[in-house]
Amino acid sequence: MTDRELISPAAGGSPAIIEADGGSARALPPSRPSRRKSLWGIRLEILLLAGPAVLVFLAFVILPVVMAGYYGFFRWQGYGIPTDFVGLQNYLTIIQDPDFHEALWHNIVIVVLSLVLQAPIAIGLALLLNRRMKGQSVIRVLIFVPYVISEVVVGTGWGLMLQSRGAVNAFLENIGLGAFTQDWISNPDIAIWTLMGILVWKYVGFAVIIILAGLQGIPNELFEAAAIDGASYWQIQRRITLPLLGPTLRIWAFLSIIGALQLFDLVYIIWGQYIASTAGTSTMATYMVSNGRNAGNFGYGNAVAVVMFIISLGVALAYQRIVLRRDTAGALTGRSKR
Repeated sequence: MTDRELISPAAGGSPAIIEADGGSARALPPSRPSRRKSLWGIRLEILLLAGPAVLVFLAFVILPVVMAGYYGFFRWQGYGIPTDFVGLQNYLTIIQDPDFHEALWHNIVIVVLSLVLQAPIAIGLALLLNRRMKGQSVIRVLIFVPYVISEVVVGTGWGLMLQSRGAVNAFLENIGLGAFTQDWISNPDIAIWTLMGILVWKYVGFAVIIILAGLQGIPNELFEAAAIDGASYWQIQRRITLPLLGPTLRIWAFLSIIGALQLFDLVYIIWGQYIASTAGTSTMATYMVSNGRNAGNFGYGNAVAVVMFIISLGVALAYQRIVLRRDTAGALTGRSKR
């Protein structure tokens, strides 16, 4: 009769099994979990944790892009199965349409002006709010509030105030500056600047919060050492603060560029689908809605959406490759340097 006894190992490791058979005894090797079983357990864990997010991403991001690309090859009115195949005609129309060229140019202008106008204001406010002062928390909240207000509320409010007989012109007349009253919305010469003023007012708070977060990551010892060496306040900001804020500013610029390329809601609410083109504030997104859904040609609208996606993706990849290359290089793991 065979007897087995489980004993603990002398110095760590898994328990050993002693098998006694009559007068002889021999030690059985300790049992170890299968490597294949361990790998399958890891894969199952990854699947359970990442599976729902991957499914949501596929359903709400990848699938709509694929379907938009499919519908873009048809002349489709938005219902039923598309049958009027037109091939690349929708895309050729987009490339040749001067209205789309104008909308694309407006997006480029908005991208440049957003960076040029918001960056100095945001940096100045962030440096000011990074110092100890009375009412610091209240000022931060007031600057950030416009960003969290709904675009519908912002567009409706500014649209009413900027009318010819709106609150802005009435205020200018009451303080004796009636000569500066303008048709802020309909005048093509100033409508784009009106839009930029609204965008700066709404989104500069977001830039300030991001820059403040970057300032918190700069050690105070650097400022103290520079001050001891005789550097002035502006020299410290120019030589230390701004260079160390580089990664933060580049990330904010990337978000601002992508948002400006996809701008739709404020323009559509304030200027509407028709006046935006005549006022010089149309964007690719408003062009897509006006010439797609509102024109009853959903196939053409999907083609415009695909073009917007390609432009945004191209800009994002180029920006990451050229501007963010140094920032993302330190975040990559698993690459050995030789």
